[in-house]
Amino acid sequence: MDTEAQWRWVDRYAEQFRACELQPGETAVLLYEASSSPIIVKSARMALEMLGAAVAELRMPTPPNPGPLPIRSTGASQAIAGHRSAIAALSTADFVVDCTAEGLLHAPELGDILSGGARVLMISAEHPQNAERWPHDPAFKDKVARGVAMLEAASVMTITSAAGTNLTVELDGAFCAGSHGWCTEPGSIAHWPGGLVLAFPAANSVNGTVVLDIGDINLTFSEYIRDAITMTVVDDYVIDIAGEGHDAELMRSYLAAFDEVEAYAVSHVGWGMNTSARWESLAMWDKAALNGTELRAFAGNVVYSTGANEVAGRFCRGHFDLPMRNCTVALDGKIVVADGELDSDLT
Repeated sequence: MDTEAQWRWVDRYAEQFRACELQPGETAVLLYEASSSPIIVKSARMALEMLGAAVAELRMPTPPNPGPLPIRSTGASQAIAGHRSAIAALSTADFVVDCTAEGLLHAPELGDILSGGARVLMISAEHPQNAERWPHDPAFKDKVARGVAMLEAASVMTITSAAGTNLTVELDGAFCAGSHGWCTEPGSIAHWPGGLVLAFPAANSVNGTVVLDIGDINLTFSEYIRDAITMTVVDDYVIDIAGEGHDAELMRSYLAAFDEVEAYAVSHVGWGMNTSARWESLAMWDKAALNGTELRAFAGNVVYSTGANEVAGRFCRGHFDLPMRNCTVALDGKIVVADGELDSDLT
């Protein structure tokens, strides 16, 4: 594994920071923690300095995990831990580069940080070599915005597949969002790579069947599904996880270990739009070298997630992000993803 920042990675990071309209002399805070990837931190630091930002580094301890199991790929960093001075430093910055291991997207301190007007770019904990494959495309912003607008205008999202998925998501009261991978407005956050369009449904809005087929992904475990799993969803909650293989048993055991009923409920549902992100990339890296954001974002995939959902008033630690291939997504009957392929309106 590389330990020195390569110029091609620094240059790619700098390109993304320019897309966030970082200007020479702006105050930039590089946020990371004890368990952050050193190569990501190095690459980000060099890119910020190259662009002439006034850089300050904020390194936080990584708090101990109280168990019972490791937690991965949540987007809810616990590194800030309510620290008043850390929040003050971040909220008064012009630009924050978030290199924490899990990211600030769902962190409890995010609202206070954004309220100060900071622009926050969350760099997913993927090895910088991956960034070479995610070229900046200015047109991607409008494509993602179209996807979000279509989701916001709809009343019902249905997801089906030949494998047996048949899910209905009522969108009344849902919070819909998407990220194209950069941020320019004060008080905004983006995650990089971007491309996921999603809804956080209101309570009692999701019913049906979700089938994880062979080759679909469990991002908490950073593994491809090897044996099909069928989940029955009633009023948001997974009430049954059926499957004879190793994967189903792991899911049942992991969720049960947290002893949180909310861990079985829907967190968010959406689809990926990033044509530069690849389904195969999980096979190329050790688990410690990726967070899985690319796997959420690859074009045409459907992400079904369990766990915390602020819109529905549910909070918990147990969490699964489950990208699925070959699904069809319809909004009020209009197909936007057909058997894993984006509709032409979104490409």
